[in-house]
This record gives sequence, C-alpha cells and structure tokens, in this order.
Amino acid sequence: MGHDKLFQRRKVELSRKVNTRHLRRILIVCEGEKTEPNYFKCFPQNPLVFDDVNIHGTGYNTVSLVQEAIRLKAKADRDSKPFIEVWCVFDKDSFSAQDFMGAIHLAESNGIKCAYSIEAFELWYLLHFDYCDSALSRTQYKRKLTERLGIAYVKNSSDMYSILNARQDKAIKNAKRLYENQKGLPCHQQNPVTTVFRLIEKLRRDSST
Repeated sequence: MGHDKLFQRRKVELSRKVNTRHLRRILIVCEGEKTEPNYFKCFPQNPLVFDDVNIHGTGYNTVSLVQEAIRLKAKADRDSKPFIEVWCVFDKDSFSAQDFMGAIHLAESNGIKCAYSIEAFELWYLLHFDYCDSALSRTQYKRKLTERLGIAYVKNSSDMYSILNARQDKAIKNAKRLYENQKGLPCHQQNPVTTVFRLIEKLRRDSST
C-alpha cells in the first residue's frame, strides 16, 4: 500500500513539472509575407529542439522588421511565454548599407539572430543545386531556378520545402562555403551570401548537443 502511495505521489509531481515547464518556443519574423513563411512553415516538428515555432510574415524591411521582432519578443516576455530564440529573416535588396547594417546591429543588441541574404532569399534555394558565388539580380535568380527546377519558379509557392528538401544538406554545405569566402568583408558587401543555413541548422537539430 505504501509503495502505491509513493508511486502516485511521484506521478503527480512529474505531471506538475511537465505542465509548468516553459514551452521551447522559437519566433521567426520574415520580411516577406509569403515566400519565407511558406517555406519555414513546412519544417517538421523537432521535439529535441523546440515545442513550437511562431512564424510571422510582416511585409516590413530592415530596421522596421527588427523593431517588430523586438515588439513581439517583449510581448511574449510580458505574457510569461518567452521565446528561446528570435530570428529575423530579410534580404538586402536595394536598401542602403546604413539601413542593412543598422538592422543587424539593432537585432544583435536585442538578442535577436539574423538570417540575411544578399541579394535575395532565392539564393538559398539556388544553393540546393549549385555553388554560386556570382552576384545576381532577382530576375536572374528566378531564371536560374526555373532552369534547375524544370518548371517555372513561382515566388510565393508553398511547395518549395518539399521540392528542395532532399537537397538540403547540399544547400547547407554550399551556403557555409560561400559564407566562409565572404565573411572577411563587411556584411553589406558580402554579395552574394546567405546566412539562412544557421536557422536551418537550428530547426534541424540543437547545435549545443
């Protein structure tokens, strides 16, 4: 009888610990309203790394995007639902070096990580097929992706994750190689480059293990 009572008490204590544990929540705030959110929403749940991923497509850019991430991060803290990590995903595009670098510095000073691309997020897609170290325009990215995919690339497609998933390891390898070759330059001069691989690795596995 005593053993049964002890077992029940430990079972209740364990249940309370599970119920009171903060969920491991990740926030991803994207510049694009559809392209990036549609891609990241397709990542499978990874219980070893996170319990929940919140993805926001804002339509904001550079500093405004980071300010929105700061606002969402602060709100989560006030609601006692903190995020274990907050990421901003954005492109340099035609924005000035001052705006681009200002966004990165603002993010870092507020504990927010950046997954930036120069010039565009589509570089991450292209790296699934080839190593590319030539600066390209958005139009050129679209043309090259259409050639590699064998079908017309549609910017806001919700199928890109499933189409590219089997090539993800290659994309990470290519993106890391590209970053290593560019990291000696100031961020705004690293054309082309994408640090999206850092966020991908986080979603795939916990880098601290």
